[in-house]
Amino acid sequence: MPAEFTPTWQRKAAVATAVGVLLLALIYRFLPGWLLLSPADLPQAAGGRSGGPGPSGLMVSSATPANAGTSIYSEGPPLSLAPFARHRVAPPAPGGPPQVQQLLRRAWAAEAEDRWAGSPDSAAALYQRALALDPGNADARRGLASLDHRLAASASAAIESGDSHMAQVLINLLRTQPGGLETSAPLQARLFVLRHVQPLLTAAAESGREGHGLGPGGASALELYRKALAIDPGNAVATRGIQRLQRAVLRQMDAALAADDFARAARLLAQAASVDPAGGALVAARVRLEQARTRRAANLARRATAALVAGAAPLAQQLAAQARRLDASVPQLARYETQLRDRRLYAGYRPGQLFADHFLDRPGSAPTMTVIPAGSFIMGARPGQGGYRSDQAPAHRVVFARGFALSRSEITVAQFRAFVRATGYVTTAEQHGGAMVYDDLTGRLRADPRADWRDGYNGQPAAGDMPVINVSWADAEAYCDWLSRMTGKDYTLPSEAEYEYAERGGTSGPYWWGRGSPQQHVENLAGALDRGPNGRHWDNAFAGYGDGYWGPAPVMSFLPNPYGLFDIDGNVSEWTADCWHDNYIRAPADGAAWINPGCRSRVVRGASWASTPQQALSAWRMDTPADLAGARIGFRVARNL
Repeated sequence: MPAEFTPTWQRKAAVATAVGVLLLALIYRFLPGWLLLSPADLPQAAGGRSGGPGPSGLMVSSATPANAGTSIYSEGPPLSLAPFARHRVAPPAPGGPPQVQQLLRRAWAAEAEDRWAGSPDSAAALYQRALALDPGNADARRGLASLDHRLAASASAAIESGDSHMAQVLINLLRTQPGGLETSAPLQARLFVLRHVQPLLTAAAESGREGHGLGPGGASALELYRKALAIDPGNAVATRGIQRLQRAVLRQMDAALAADDFARAARLLAQAASVDPAGGALVAARVRLEQARTRRAANLARRATAALVAGAAPLAQQLAAQARRLDASVPQLARYETQLRDRRLYAGYRPGQLFADHFLDRPGSAPTMTVIPAGSFIMGARPGQGGYRSDQAPAHRVVFARGFALSRSEITVAQFRAFVRATGYVTTAEQHGGAMVYDDLTGRLRADPRADWRDGYNGQPAAGDMPVINVSWADAEAYCDWLSRMTGKDYTLPSEAEYEYAERGGTSGPYWWGRGSPQQHVENLAGALDRGPNGRHWDNAFAGYGDGYWGPAPVMSFLPNPYGLFDIDGNVSEWTADCWHDNYIRAPADGAAWINPGCRSRVVRGASWASTPQQALSAWRMDTPADLAGARIGFRVARNL
């Protein structure tokens, strides 16, 4: 790879060029013009003979020192400058003596015919003869000034076209004019550049054709173009040549991008930058590279997600790693990471997602479940908190490393009926003589030998959308076992820690809705505004609150908590998997159920339709005989993910 064209190198080249121009100006000021003519231009100059055939068949006069009293315009055939001419229309009335007027007319005619200089009949010679007769003649002076301008413009055009011979002839003619030294100096400097730069440009073009555009050594096209720019920093041909070389490298980069070879594309982009760090094509090339990397990374991330969903975890990890190396910021990769986290923490579900497992060998499905996010919380209560009891202590942190799922509502009569019909199960209440129901006359619970899971809180038949009650802990467990067999998934009663974590819904206040009486219909609770069938009211209730029910309400009649759970702290209290313990000393810190084999008391959680404000606290728990079947207790199910 050739060295980069550094700014320091540019400054040195510019200084060298400036010194060269200054030296040329001094040479033109103090040397006679004939010394600057090449032998091809003035073959007879050294012998003092006038005129001779020059290159391209042009006739030029030999240059004579100014103090000899003659002009190079005064001898030899005229010099045709038609390729650079711009015709001039002569004024109709020249001034001065008749002889001068005649000379001016002839000069204008010669100028119109592009016979500017080189013979006694040229425009320049005629203007000078007119000035010799009439030194103050304005027309003659203007004519010579116009010729100076045309000579300078024509010399400049010859340089631009690469005709160094014609340019030198014109510059030499211009030097003989009054003030011509000053005008010709920059033109001669440009010609010097042309003569030295043109071979470099030709050699560079040839090296490029031979495939040595960026090869090592000074013979590569790039190095030759750089040498040309060192002599002529603004040379357009060299600049375009370097741009072409850079574009060729960038085309290779684009081919590498098409093949998804991003490592090679990056190397080629770096090579293109070394060719011309300020090249305008680099910006667009960088954009193309980044866009291609982003597109490829997004595609790889999408494939990684698909592989993860399909269960091909190793392939998913490989694809995701490739995507990260290309562009770790693509949104598709973030979605993959979310999917990976959800798969690890939630078996592919998302926190808050609803799902229902289908039965394996028959129509039907399990209850709709809500995914509870992984996390941690402080379980229980501390002394001094409202409603604190010693069985709620010590307050301790519980961490759920994985999410789990809870049925979004309590199990309904209809759902429990499907279980009984499928299995022929006989509940505890049916085996042991009924359940505890609410007596509207006395306002108390009483034993009803005929009540079972089919009935409501007062012993009357219950609708299918009502929460199932009058079921024991064993009845709830039997339902969970049936769901597990029917779906192939692990259904259980929630642990006490899972229940409180889910009930709080990420909050830390006394109730999931905040403090004090609810401002909305959040749960079916004992409200001061509620009235029973006989006009009864609650002695200990939420002030100013009324939910419109005396007894359970159809499930999901009220607002869900922040985790999307309905009736989690109202309607009916619910069985959990835990055995009863008088406190949390040695309680599991991972949210698992705390079970002692053969225990007869289980933990009931959550408020019911008849619960006082203290019983509705998120930390509230109740010691309940496992065989109790009553009007205030139902259940919901949990599922491991």
